[in-house]
Amino acid sequence: MSQPFSRFLHPFDVARHPSMEPEVKRAILASWASDRSAVRDQPALRKPPGAKHAVPIDDVLAAMRTLDRNDQRGLQRR
Repeated sequence: MSQPFSRFLHPFDVARHPSMEPEVKRAILASWASDRSAVRDQPALRKPPGAKHAVPIDDVLAAMRTLDRNDQRGLQRR
């Protein structure tokens, strides 16, 4: 998967993917959050190469926080 993010329309599609490992989800979301994915003259938007639409950086960060909360719940159950 050279550009795994290109098949997802929204960051929460990544965060909620049922079979992807959390590390892979984080890597994809981190690539979306990167300044390299920022839309020119619209720094609040991100559009990775191959993505169909730009998304707000706030949505990317919210999806990452969802992964963090899921990790916290997993640790508390141990």
